[in-house]
Amino acid sequence: METTSKPVHFDVESIRHQFPLLQETMHGKPLVFLDSAASSQKPEVVLEKIDHYYRHQHANVHRGVYRLSQEATDAYEHGRRVARQFLNASLEEEIIFVRGTTEAINLVADTYGRQHLKPGDEVIVSGLEHHSNIVPWQLACTHYGAKLKVIPVLDNGALDMEAFRQLLGDRTRMVAVAHVSNSLGTINPIREIIHLAHERNIPVLVDGAQAAPHLTIDVQALDADFYAFSGHKVYGPTGIGILYGKKKWLQQLPPYQGGGEMIAQVTFGHTTFADLPHKFEAGTPDIAGAVGLGAALEFVMQTGREAIASHESALLAYATERLLAIPGLRIYGTAPEKASVISFLLENVHPYDTGTILDQLGIAVRTGHHCTQPLMDRFGIPGTVRASFGVYNTPEDIDRLVAGVRKAASMLQ
Repeated sequence: METTSKPVHFDVESIRHQFPLLQETMHGKPLVFLDSAASSQKPEVVLEKIDHYYRHQHANVHRGVYRLSQEATDAYEHGRRVARQFLNASLEEEIIFVRGTTEAINLVADTYGRQHLKPGDEVIVSGLEHHSNIVPWQLACTHYGAKLKVIPVLDNGALDMEAFRQLLGDRTRMVAVAHVSNSLGTINPIREIIHLAHERNIPVLVDGAQAAPHLTIDVQALDADFYAFSGHKVYGPTGIGILYGKKKWLQQLPPYQGGGEMIAQVTFGHTTFADLPHKFEAGTPDIAGAVGLGAALEFVMQTGREAIASHESALLAYATERLLAIPGLRIYGTAPEKASVISFLLENVHPYDTGTILDQLGIAVRTGHHCTQPLMDRFGIPGTVRASFGVYNTPEDIDRLVAGVRKAASMLQ
């Protein structure tokens, strides 16, 4: 075993102080929050922006000539401008507010399916997808008689890229794949996947839910056709997210839902639709969510995504070394490129039992299949214990985790 070395200093204490919930205790012990892959905690700047909006700016957007409505519209559209900058999209019209990654993928699967899927066509996903990037495509394939093809996962949790090349064919109509695995932390070779698909003029949707908090994302450099992420995983509110789509795709796809701001003109005989991005934003949107999301993305960019990635990479290396020193512990997902997620099991111990003991010690981790049941089946396990790190985690959090896992092992094995 290599000598364990703690991560280099990152001004994490000043960052932690910006997250009120991290000052709480659980079961009488200081909280160690290691479940950011499920949902991250929120910094003061996000909480204050939402509070300020409701106290001083709230009105409906895009519909009032009075000053308050215009101020609300400005705050809402500021969130869109920040999201465009965050993804380096070329146009604000390419940024669609949705409820989250799940709704974004459903939007594309439904509208793209209506327009492009026919019996015998194929959609490719990967074996490590979250259910949210499997089920919408299953529904579309079932409805239009298309087939779902799956990129196999290697033993280390990486995708079998040779198998992917062989899956691409004349009937492939879409490739939908995660940027980062929520269960294993694998960072997929998205740029290569997109390049190979585009050689055959096949569009690619990227599920970026687990990438947005950790990586610098440039949709133009990636040449992604669609890119989706959720606000609550990137230090923003729940119920808000982003679908990025190239303008050429968003213009040609039909509306997803009807009503509200998505119309241009309505008669009982016919309806015409609004220009982008409003064509896909039916009804009153989550205005406060968009305001809060904008603040969260600004927080990430101001903190520095390269600095965040460096800090989390050091935490991942430190945690991996220390956990592997525990007898009978196996880590699932050892791909060369990983985000700050560790899934593991203690030999002969159910993950729920490990998670319950950790909870009693004030340590919050995820247990179960992580909404990736096919991936768990691939490894022949019911689930794992998953520790996922965010910008606010420290080496001391990992020390507490390791001590807790050792205690669980001594009690359960």
